[in-house]
Amino acid sequence: MSQLPNSIEPNVIDDEMVQKAIEEEYPEDLRELAKIDGINFKEVTELHLSFRNILQIDNMWQFESLTKLQLDNNIIEKIEALETLVHLVWLDLSFNNIEVIEGLDTLVKLQDLSLYSNRISKMEHMDTLQELQVFSIGKNNLTVLEDVTYLRRFKNLRSLNLSGNPLCHDEHYKLFVVAHLPDLLYLDFKLVNDTTREAADFKYHDRIEELEQEEAEALAQLEEKQAKQKELEYHQTAFVEHLNGSFLFDHMFAEDTETATLADLPEVGELLQAYRKEFVSVCENLFNFGLKEYEKREFEVSNFHGRLQEVLTTNQQEGKKIILDFENESKRRLDEIDNTRNQDLVASKRAEYKEEILQLSEVLMTLEVQLADQMEELITEFAENIAAIVSTFIENVKGFMTQCQDLENHHHEKLLEICITMLEISARNELDEDLPAGVRELLKDKTTIVNALNTSHSIRLRMIYKRESDIRSSTYRWQRSVMEKAFQDEIDRNRDRVKEIVQYIDNLMEELHTMEMLDLLE
Repeated sequence: MSQLPNSIEPNVIDDEMVQKAIEEEYPEDLRELAKIDGINFKEVTELHLSFRNILQIDNMWQFESLTKLQLDNNIIEKIEALETLVHLVWLDLSFNNIEVIEGLDTLVKLQDLSLYSNRISKMEHMDTLQELQVFSIGKNNLTVLEDVTYLRRFKNLRSLNLSGNPLCHDEHYKLFVVAHLPDLLYLDFKLVNDTTREAADFKYHDRIEELEQEEAEALAQLEEKQAKQKELEYHQTAFVEHLNGSFLFDHMFAEDTETATLADLPEVGELLQAYRKEFVSVCENLFNFGLKEYEKREFEVSNFHGRLQEVLTTNQQEGKKIILDFENESKRRLDEIDNTRNQDLVASKRAEYKEEILQLSEVLMTLEVQLADQMEELITEFAENIAAIVSTFIENVKGFMTQCQDLENHHHEKLLEICITMLEISARNELDEDLPAGVRELLKDKTTIVNALNTSHSIRLRMIYKRESDIRSSTYRWQRSVMEKAFQDEIDRNRDRVKEIVQYIDNLMEELHTMEMLDLLE
């Protein structure tokens, strides 16, 4: 742990500090040259910021290529601002004032991490560091030996330093760690020998077996959860999530207390079950249809990109051949000019060469125009195909949802009939005495029951319509996104290609101009 003398001002990492640190890595005779040429932070792979009284980590976003970062022997209190250092392999934060392990989630390539001599009391928030091989967290405030089991998730961990923590005073410390981390080669900078491994296995064999069983069950649950999530995402992409079952039906009746109350009436329970069965069947038909339509959309998109690539490759090959032929001829032409002593003839040949460059520009631009026309035709055809697929999907979705609405209307009519019949029975005081009080309350008068049922019916119809509307909106949003991307990608490609051609021609002209200037100087 670090303390800052009262006379020293704490620092925050800034451009001036890192510039100086990088310059110090250069040999003395090259430092001035580095200052003159400037340093591109994006290309820096190692950065040493030890002993600089740093209180806060900041301004690290520029170091895109950094693989090694030394921040030891400072007064840092919080691990932060490291999220952009995704290529970091080695990180030293030892001898600071850090209390919580955090801010490391994106450092998935990290292999060596030192948090030695800080104020950390728990090992946590490191789950993404699956490449970790060396971990030093000695001389902190770790007190619970059982917490070492957290490190079992790091299958590549081979070297661990825990020395100087309160948990090391436990008489079984060494055997516990070795037993729970069987792949460890070094503990507290000492090689783990076979004798220690055997003793650890003997003492904790049963406990490790239980732990491995628990971990296997946890892994199975996680994999099952991930599989379900992946399946749900697939269904969402097809716009038919939660339609492969009774979710929509159950949602429609989730807060319908009136229908739940009336379920105690004769025939109502059977009516509801029949309705549920038919409704779920329609939803599942829609679900299966939706998955098939999704595959059609994916095939169309894949086919489109394949055809685009074919056209682009053919055009690129033709362009490369034109340029190669020109450059071969250009070499011959320039050699011919170099070997010519008659200046008038030289000027004439250069004029011809310049004309050939301009002709090349025209040929390449014409080729690009042809490609742009082909691309436009493909995109237009793609748009028409997508529109047809989307139209068919939306039309069928409407058909399935109309079936759902018809089933809801039929159920509502039948339920009303039963309730009106029961009202008549109630009027004759012939209601079954065993009927719950809630049912009797609803059957007090026709207006009450009709209003209650009509309200519930309207709510359910709105839910059906909303589900159809959601599918329609998601489909159109996807269609718009796909087409906008197709058009924008082509605009960007065309713009980049034109720039590329212009730059190439400019370079040829510049080269010709330079030759002319050199001749004048001679």
